[in-house]
Amino acid sequence: MNETHLEIKELGHRGDGIAFTDEGPVYVAGALPGETIRVRMDGNRADLIEIIVPSPDRVAPVCTHDPASGSCFMQHLAEQPYLVWKRSLVENALRSAGITTEVSETVAATAGGRRRAVFSAARKGRSVVLGYYGRASHDLFDAAGCAVLTPQIERSLAGLKELAALVLPKKGDLRVTVLETTAGLDVALEKAAASYDRQIAALCKKAADLGLARLSVNGEILLEIRPPLLDMGGTGIVPPPGGFTQATVAAEEALAQLVVQGAGKSKWVADLFSGIGTFALRLARVANVHAVEGDAAAIAAFDRALRKPQGLKKVTFERRDLFRRPLVRDELEPFNAVVFDPPRAGAQAQAEQLARSKVKTIVAVSCNPATFARDVKILMEGGYTLKSVTPVDQFQFSPHIEVVGVLMRE
Repeated sequence: MNETHLEIKELGHRGDGIAFTDEGPVYVAGALPGETIRVRMDGNRADLIEIIVPSPDRVAPVCTHDPASGSCFMQHLAEQPYLVWKRSLVENALRSAGITTEVSETVAATAGGRRRAVFSAARKGRSVVLGYYGRASHDLFDAAGCAVLTPQIERSLAGLKELAALVLPKKGDLRVTVLETTAGLDVALEKAAASYDRQIAALCKKAADLGLARLSVNGEILLEIRPPLLDMGGTGIVPPPGGFTQATVAAEEALAQLVVQGAGKSKWVADLFSGIGTFALRLARVANVHAVEGDAAAIAAFDRALRKPQGLKKVTFERRDLFRRPLVRDELEPFNAVVFDPPRAGAQAQAEQLARSKVKTIVAVSCNPATFARDVKILMEGGYTLKSVTPVDQFQFSPHIEVVGVLMRE
């Protein structure tokens, strides 16, 4: 591999610095626009050896971990240009779909740290490593000292490692999902050794010693000392073990506020891909809501939350696979507004039905700017006008970005 000098011109969508040569673009992890660097070439990628002329936007990383660990590889970029870059991810996705619109400034919603984290645990020699896999590698980095976690989760890492060691499979790794709730940590271990039932007594003792609210293994709740409650805008809900929740409280609040504001004064709202009710329970403070979700455990958690009087308006729900059976035009007829927040694959089938509907307001939420842009374009081709687009940064130092768009039929 040859060494050479490069001048970085752009920052790519995955955070790599991009230089342009006669052979085409070259991608360099850890490099910033405006920098002159010395690299070791490897095809259209290069390894950074030395920064000869640094960018004025370069800052010292807040974390002592190798930048290659996990997804926190944008710590070297100052906050303001970092937020501008995050907004550009949404702008570029919309532009690629042929949509020209103003995108609001990025909402920084990482305050307080990551309250939900997914780790991997595996044996390394005689020890156990609990942490994250490196970028595009099979190297597992220990999470101790991770700068983006809440203090409570960070303090628990040593104990969680001991807990994981009890049920590690002989081959492969163990998935450890940790959620900080109002009652303490909710821990779900998945892909545990098939013989984990021999360790149930030891697992429960360790969970109690760690002060966990709940411990689950391979979907089975072994111990629940306190219900692991989450506050959804004044409504308490116990999520299913290992279930999806927003990663930070700040992002959840920011996204929910944008959703409720987007729905406006609508009296009847459909919340599609509703999960455990992150938006539905807040919308139900001001509107009648019908929640639709395909995951049985999420719907069951939502159902249990509704059994206690919460001061909500009328709330109904159904379990339905919206990828295979989206709500069609006639089913959408009763609603003044529709909110949808699908997985990364987006909501193409549902967007196609919404484009044929008479629903006045649509609020689109997404964790993938590319599929967001695709779905928004479908709606615009159906006669909707894109009124606002707001990026929300939930995953600090990473290339991931949430986005909320509000569309209206004039």
